[in-house]
Amino acid sequence: MKSSTCPVPVEQRPVNEFQALSESWFFKWAMCRGWSFAKPLAIAFVANLVVSAPIAAASFPFHKFPLECLLVAAAGACLIPCLLLVRLYLGWNYIKSRLLDTKIFYEESGWYDGQIWQKTPEFLDQDRLIVTYEVQPVLQRLQQALVFAMGVFLGLVIASIGWAMLG
Repeated sequence: MKSSTCPVPVEQRPVNEFQALSESWFFKWAMCRGWSFAKPLAIAFVANLVVSAPIAAASFPFHKFPLECLLVAAAGACLIPCLLLVRLYLGWNYIKSRLLDTKIFYEESGWYDGQIWQKTPEFLDQDRLIVTYEVQPVLQRLQQALVFAMGVFLGLVIASIGWAMLG
């Protein structure tokens, strides 16, 4: 017989894990739209460009190979925004899977005494609503941003290789 109360400790319940994730300063950013979402990526790109530009200039002196230098520096600067997007996606995807699972694995005391609780239909319905209206839109935005960022990165890499082969 299933219990209508949830034996899972409060901090290990998927709905509370979702709440904690959506309130954290890093993961909350993925819930933003428009410029509020793009601004941290742009800042990460520019900050990384400050690091990648001298490295690119060491390989391709700017006065001799200006285009190669710029392409390689921009490709290098894309890495951190891509990694940030991957981390955001993995965190939100983990919460999605916890919310959609019909069973919850939890530990009662932290001494490796793992238990599994079968969600009741009420808990499962609530969690599915959260996924549909809160988590899935964030994951879609992150997927689109990641595809765009990876496309820009690969485009820059291919362009720099192609330009180097031509020159």
